[in-house]
Amino acid sequence: MNIIILGAGQVGSSVAENLASEANDITLVDTNVSLLSELSDRLDIQTVVGLASHPDVLKQAGISDADMLVAVTNSDETNIVACQVAHSLFHTPTKIARVRSREYLKYKELFNKDHLPIDVLISPEQLISDHIQRLIEYPGALQVLDFADGRARLVGLKAYYGGPLVGHEISDLRKHMPGVDSRVAAIFRRGKGIVPDGHQVIEADDEVFFIAATKDIRAVMSEMRKLDKPIKRIMLAGGGNIGKQLAQALESRYSVKVLERNKERANQLSCDLNKSIVLLGDAADEDLLLEENIDQMDVFCALTNDDEANILSSMLIKRLGTRKVMSLINRHAYVDLMESQGSIDVAISPQQITISGLLAHVRRGDVVAVHSLRRGAAEAIEAIAHGDTATSKVVGKTVEQVDLPEGTTIGAIIRGEEVIMAHHDIVIENEDHLILFLLDKSKFNAVEKLFQVGVTFF
Repeated sequence: MNIIILGAGQVGSSVAENLASEANDITLVDTNVSLLSELSDRLDIQTVVGLASHPDVLKQAGISDADMLVAVTNSDETNIVACQVAHSLFHTPTKIARVRSREYLKYKELFNKDHLPIDVLISPEQLISDHIQRLIEYPGALQVLDFADGRARLVGLKAYYGGPLVGHEISDLRKHMPGVDSRVAAIFRRGKGIVPDGHQVIEADDEVFFIAATKDIRAVMSEMRKLDKPIKRIMLAGGGNIGKQLAQALESRYSVKVLERNKERANQLSCDLNKSIVLLGDAADEDLLLEENIDQMDVFCALTNDDEANILSSMLIKRLGTRKVMSLINRHAYVDLMESQGSIDVAISPQQITISGLLAHVRRGDVVAVHSLRRGAAEAIEAIAHGDTATSKVVGKTVEQVDLPEGTTIGAIIRGEEVIMAHHDIVIENEDHLILFLLDKSKFNAVEKLFQVGVTFF
């Protein structure tokens, strides 16, 4: 696929790196010469220097032959205009734009072929807010991913001593909970991925990814670890776009405090938020934190745009006794370091969350959703099976008969409104949604070929 990416910032460069490794032709456009030079030396991509919304710059980047435009500069207006230019002058088939301002997003009717021709809107703030809300909904989870419009979820969590299933084979799960059906999709043990079978024993400190109908998630979590108490009190450090949006989403259900160091911004937040308490101060001010009973908080989220400030405040607050500490961290090296040392509970990568939002639209084949896992090394995807026994490599076969690439498992099948766990004897039907877990995302092309339909089907 021929893809042009506008903006070589953290998101744009991460998207380029992900897609360049999958046999796509990538051209990256930015005004920063040195940044483009560094990326072109490291990645197999083309680069063009110039303003991303200018028609001549887009033409130089090859927009006339592009299959897709991904506009992820730091300017909403540049992204919107670039998509308009690509549509009006070059008839680019698919146009994806990052739009961050809620002033634009609240008018969805703007974004269609008659007005602003953007096919897919990506709002990182919304994606991150949704991600954190799911983690708050399931205390103890490391990742919570939605599939089939929320009917099924894939949850990653660390198994602890005392969990009923810890030290037992996976097959014992059905004995413990005969009325609940779920499937363990993958296990990561000391950083290494394991494709589980029924005889695999779950050990303490394993990172376990399982899939189940949304209504059964808490029951399955209770088998891996003692369930945490429900969350009531939340503190957010940083009242920027993400902090504000998250506070607005949470304040009707939880007691929320927002800590903001900028006086003007704090005053604005106090006007915009209904129930949240806005505090003027620094998240590294220990006296202020103790005065605000930080040790009684259930969750602390560091959401500023400064990695170092987020990490240091999170480490301090973890030491002061807050139950669960989450931190927004942009640099991959910092994410790995913080999670491996256990300095914080959950490191949230804005790039990986945003890339997950993009991948479903970039992948070939009928892929509904893609979630990037384990800092981008693994993926969970939702793909639709089409065809019949003569034209499809999956339809009409049982789960165990599907020739899956190494390290790939089928976790569940969504058939209409029904969530079916992918046990070995389940037969796959036309229009089934399959949820697959790839320990190695480089196997995606092999998975994609399984879902291609022979021409005789049409």
